[in-house]
This record gives sequence, structure tokens and C-alpha cells, in this order.
Amino acid sequence: MSSFNQNVIKHKTGLLNLAAELGNISRACKIMGFSRDTFYRYQAARDAGGVEALFEVSRRKPNLKNRVDEMTEQAVCEFALAFPAHGQLRASNELRKKGIFVSPSGVRSIWLRNGLASMKQRLSALERKSAEEGLILTEAQVQALERKKQDDEACGEIESYHPGYLGSQDTFYVGTVKGVGRIYQQTFVDTYSRWAAAKLYTTKTPITAADLLNDRVLPFFQEHGMGILRMLTDRGTEYCGKVESHDYEMYLGISGIEHTKTKARHPQTNGICERFHKTILQEFYQVAFRQKLYKTLEELQSDLDGWLTWYNHDRTHQGKMCCGRTPWQTFLDGKQLWNEKVGQLN
Repeated sequence: MSSFNQNVIKHKTGLLNLAAELGNISRACKIMGFSRDTFYRYQAARDAGGVEALFEVSRRKPNLKNRVDEMTEQAVCEFALAFPAHGQLRASNELRKKGIFVSPSGVRSIWLRNGLASMKQRLSALERKSAEEGLILTEAQVQALERKKQDDEACGEIESYHPGYLGSQDTFYVGTVKGVGRIYQQTFVDTYSRWAAAKLYTTKTPITAADLLNDRVLPFFQEHGMGILRMLTDRGTEYCGKVESHDYEMYLGISGIEHTKTKARHPQTNGICERFHKTILQEFYQVAFRQKLYKTLEELQSDLDGWLTWYNHDRTHQGKMCCGRTPWQTFLDGKQLWNEKVGQLN
């Protein structure tokens, strides 16, 4: 018997025993803070089923008599997949036209039981069913799935099929160091493997943005017989401008790399870089600046390079593709995908 049930029984039998001892039910109820109705209910339960009848009755068990019939539940689930963008009120109204009477709250409870409560859940269920059964989607379903894809990208959920498929680049303000001045970090993260590169600068310009790719990123990919197909950046001045006069845009064009910008006023679109910046701040910079007084940019870059080696080769990552592997292991395992999807075209 759990301690909770022991306390419940002790409390209830205490009321019954006190009433018997005092010989006065009203007085016992007043002392214990119960009503006379409660006393008689406890007494009847004990007389009918013994002490065990005084267990606290759980309300978590659903009353199946109050549930809708199986056909109605099935119709609500089918409607959820047919029109995943519709809310519970509209679903109830539309189903009523077909002779299926279920309240909006009833629709909601059915969705909860079947894992369809949110639009994202309904769309995911539709994707699974479409893949399994090869369904031909309606126009409403296609539109809903397209909106989901756009929303996922706006929230940092990016599809990446192999290393080099999409690189994410961003600028991180490190801080101001005496004798050096402002320090900015140019960051690159491969969205598939989470392999990262970073270089420190005292300015934030298109040249520094291009220099990271030219000095650290493209040579690494070329060393492994690979390249980068597309770059994702925010709309900062170091990344965006006229191709013919902007150093970064010009470099991407010469290198044959497509440029994708994040959604305006949605920095989370570049969420992979944003998350890496949080990691490097907590695990490197906040520790390094408390252990050492840096006087030159080269000194800080040297320690940063050491941390990046550990990050890429030794630190396990829980990303979508890493699944507990290190970025380096994920990168090497993904080379075959690059060869299959891109290498054959070259």
C-alpha cells in the first residue's frame, strides 16, 4: 500500500474513530473539519467494503459510457487528415453537414486520444499515411503541408540530405578585449553533420564573411572531394548586396554556391547557427575569459581552434542526423550520400 493511500485511510478512519470515542458525530465532524454527509459516506463505505473501501477513488480512469461511438470517432479522425488546417469548431460544423453530430470539445477530446491535437500532429499523421498508402493528396492537404514546411523552416527545422547540401553562416559578437578592440566571430555550420568552423575578426564586413569560407570551409570540403551547394545567412550587410559589387555575394557566385537568406525578422530561421553560438558561449568563451587574460586576437584564435577540434571530433551531438555521434563521424558517414547524390552528376 502506498504512503498516500495510508494517509488517506488514516485520515478517514480517524474521523470515524473520533466520532465513536466522543459519541457525538457533530462534534467529531466539527473538530476534524468534515460535514455530516461526508461522515455518513465514509461510514457506509467502511461498513460495506471494509477499510480498503476508504481508498481514494482515482478520477483518471475515463468513463467509457460518455465516449462517442466508434464510427463517429473514426469520422472525426478521417476529417482531421482530410482537412488538417481546420480547427475543432470548424471540424464540428463541417461534420454536422454530413449528419455527424459531435461538439467542438468532443472533436478536441478525440484528437487528443489519437495524437491529432495540434495542426503539426495532424500534418505529420497525414505525411505518414500518404507515404504508407501512396495517397493522392487533395489541394487543401497540399496547401497545409506546404504551410507546415514553411513554418518548420521559419522555426529552424531545415531539411539537409548530405554534408555540403546546406551550410549555415552567421556573425557572433564575442566582446571587447583591451588592446584588441571589438571581436567578431564568423561562424559556419554544416546543417547535416553539424561540423563547424569559426574565425575571429576585428571587423564585420563582406570580406571577412567571404574569408571564412575561403580560408577554412571550402578547403576542408575540397580535401574530402566535396563542396557546398547552398549557403544560408541572415540579411545582414556583410552577407547581402548587389552581386557585382558585394564581396561575399561575388565570392559565392564565383564558387557556384547558391545563396539563401533567412525570413525577414525571423532570426530563428538560422537556428542551427544560433544554437551553436549558445554552445560556444557557454562551453568556451565564458570559461576561457575566466581562466586567461587575452592580449592578442591570435592567442584567442589558437584556443578557439583547439576547442573546435574537440567539438568536431570528440563532443557527441544530439542533432537530427548525429544521433549521439560526433560531427566528424556524421560527416564521414555522410560522404557516401554526397557521392551518390552529387558526385555522379559531376
